[in-house]
Amino acid sequence: MARTKEFDPDAVLEQAVELFRERGYEATSMADLVERLGVARASLYATFGSKQEFFAKALQRYLDRTDPVLLGELSQPGPVLPAVRALVHRFAAEAAEDQRQRGCLVTNSAVELAAREPAVARLVAASWAHLETALTAALLRAQAQGELAADAEPRALARFLLVFLQGVRVLGRTPDAAVRLRDAARIAVAVLGRAGAEPEPGPLSQPVVLE
Repeated sequence: MARTKEFDPDAVLEQAVELFRERGYEATSMADLVERLGVARASLYATFGSKQEFFAKALQRYLDRTDPVLLGELSQPGPVLPAVRALVHRFAAEAAEDQRQRGCLVTNSAVELAAREPAVARLVAASWAHLETALTAALLRAQAQGELAADAEPRALARFLLVFLQGVRVLGRTPDAAVRLRDAARIAVAVLGRAGAEPEPGPLSQPVVLE
């Protein structure tokens, strides 16, 4: 009969996510994982595989917990642009307030590993594709509801926002970035505003014809 594991793999994986966020992949050794997680090295290997496999599982866990939140924020019924603006400001605020400068594990992984670890590159690409698709769908809905101009380009705007949001997360890992992040968020919101539809003329905006 197989021996029951003496730890909760899900809880251990969550702890590993935070350690990898804090230190990155290269700076986190198996000894660090053993010390932080309180699990024997042999048990970690038996449950999660090599360090590379462990990291990929931690990244997948991070995606499973964060991507649905983003998709949910962008798929709520009602006006779309306020939700997109709120997302922009939230990313900037969270990055500015990340006192430990842990950043986003997806963005951190893209910077550190995606160029040389195909498994990580695939996870990063999938996450960004999901976000771009969700942003595009939201902006198409905004256009259909008259919030965006008819000649706006929802997919191009979505790609701009994707690049902006990832850049925010990179800058958030540096000290004293708060002012830059706030200014960048203000400009990103202004770009959305310029793409907005002109309001329909009301009665007071009609030309007055004098008899």
